Amino acid sequence: MALASCLLLPLLLLATGASGIVSSLPSAAVQSLVRKRKSSSGQLPFAAHFFPQQIDHFNFRPDSSRVFYQKYLLNASFWDKGPSHSAPIFVYTGNEGNIEWFAENTGFMLDIAPRFNALLLFIEHRFYGDSMPFGKDSYKSAETLGYLTSTQALADYAVLIRSLKQNLSAEASPVVVYGGSYGGMLAAWFRLKYPHVAIGAVSSSAPILQFDDIVPWSSFYDGVSQDYKDESANCFEVIKESWDQLMTTAAKKGGMLQLTKKFKACKTIQSVYSVRDWLWTAFTYTAMVDYPTPANFLMPLPAYPVKEMCSIIDGFPTGVDKLTKVFSAASLYYNYSGTHSCFDIENDSDPHGLNGWGWQACTEMVMPMTCSNESMFPPSSYSYEASEDQCKAKYGVLPRPHWITTEYGGNRIELVLKRFGSNIIFSNGMRDPWSRGGVLKNISSSIIALVAPLGAHHVDLRFARKDDPNWVKEQREAEIKIIQGWVDQYHRDLKEPSRQ
Repeated sequence: MALASCLLLPLLLLATGASGIVSSLPSAAVQSLVRKRKSSSGQLPFAAHFFPQQIDHFNFRPDSSRVFYQKYLLNASFWDKGPSHSAPIFVYTGNEGNIEWFAENTGFMLDIAPRFNALLLFIEHRFYGDSMPFGKDSYKSAETLGYLTSTQALADYAVLIRSLKQNLSAEASPVVVYGGSYGGMLAAWFRLKYPHVAIGAVSSSAPILQFDDIVPWSSFYDGVSQDYKDESANCFEVIKESWDQLMTTAAKKGGMLQLTKKFKACKTIQSVYSVRDWLWTAFTYTAMVDYPTPANFLMPLPAYPVKEMCSIIDGFPTGVDKLTKVFSAASLYYNYSGTHSCFDIENDSDPHGLNGWGWQACTEMVMPMTCSNESMFPPSSYSYEASEDQCKAKYGVLPRPHWITTEYGGNRIELVLKRFGSNIIFSNGMRDPWSRGGVLKNISSSIIALVAPLGAHHVDLRFARKDDPNWVKEQREAEIKIIQGWVDQYHRDLKEPSRQ
């Protein structure tokens, strides 16, 4: 029995259902990521501040002037100390989560700040973390969530940056924006929409082409599958064949109890789909964060965790059933630290309120996804109509599936951007399945694609480590050289006398 649909995993956090709408899965993974995203900034070298931000930048109705307080983090320890600042300001365009979590995982900016004497600014995205425009009622209805859009978020960043520069007597300081994943999309779009505010953008692992039919809808899960196939054909086949065995086992008398024991669930499993989602999430996220060094980005994992998963699967004798093999592999993702004696596979509670991304996926961030016959996941299709029905039922709104490409472009991007765009680095690691929706070729002499065949999800933005492979070090140095070129050109232009 084949599964009915593919899961759509948003850029960092949530899983969604067949039509790209947020569902209640995968609960165990969501809870772990929720805990990660609540991590304290106590050890981060940043001071937290709040900026009075207008709720609606695109309306002059009296109620649009309502103010909320947007959180941002600042580090001025490397910045030049003169009365009139001219050193650059490096800005992280916040993603779908609290800003401390992104600061913890974007060490590249902190690493290179001394070389540029740069001021570091991390801005939290509205409706995430502590930047809730309507407090506890922010996710209450479409009336409040209607202010959660990428265009409003970009306007937030522009207003905050301009105000900060003025208050710090830093009008001469060039701004470079950085972002990874959804934040990388925002960084690229910010450079296109606000070129007078930012002189350049570092857009890492940003699937800005994952909309409409610019790339094949199956590209993401084909990418996940290719990671496992590259490690081991047997590993790929075991995972591919395990889904039918899972459903067959569940259909038997006493099957759910058998699955409860096999998967070491803390409570009796009531739905086979929770087991499916638990496995699916482990394989997908592990492919995404297949880093060359040990990391604790989503979960504590060893270097090259996909290889480790396949080693576990391949290490079993031929006669061992496939569910035992895939459970053991998935346990690497959920329990590499060895602290769990059982797994909370069916926990549906959501203390964090992650409806923010659900709303975005239901309105403008519509990224169709399917599973092809070549995938290690069961084949599936995508339906805009089903997506509309689910969004209408959940939020009372209809998606605008073509709004992103209307607002920011994407179709024939290589022809369009080379004529008016400039100063963007698109970096992608081909082990990251999101890379298949990214820009993988140079568009012009100043819109550069840096592609790392062994790279994972925005690995270039992570803190440098002594055991980083040479290709990671070289990619970061290439980015530094390009950024330095932007800054130098900015200062040369600033010194040139005005031409009438």
